[in-house]
Amino acid sequence: MKTYPIALAALTTLLFAFSAFARDHSALNGTWTLVPAKSDFAGQPVVQTGTVTIADRQGIIIVSRSFVYAGATETYFYRDITDAENNATIHTGKDLKSKTRWDHDVLKMTTTQSGATTLESYTLAADGTMMVSVLRPEHKPITLVFHRE
Repeated sequence: MKTYPIALAALTTLLFAFSAFARDHSALNGTWTLVPAKSDFAGQPVVQTGTVTIADRQGIIIVSRSFVYAGATETYFYRDITDAENNATIHTGKDLKSKTRWDHDVLKMTTTQSGATTLESYTLAADGTMMVSVLRPEHKPITLVFHRE
């Protein structure tokens, strides 16, 4: 009978951990604005302005990104919709594939285009900002910092 309180405590801990895990996913929902001064572009073209909008609803994850690069006269817009629950891959165009998945509390987006794979990792920092790590082949990693609008 002494194991009953221990099992109940373990179950309670598990339920709270699961609740915190589920809460982390929705914590990234919303529109985020780039803070260029806090971002590390690692020598790559600097983004003057940018926004990322994330919506995770019942396993369907929509990530929309809009960026203006320094010296560019155009805005670059990307929108990826993936079905993380069913582990689907979205094909946009002939040679572009995106896949989004949760790795604990990190939203990871893998995009493959013309054989090159880019990995973006979205996390919520302790100060409430969103950190995005971008790994591209033959480039140094960059870290983008966003604040919630």
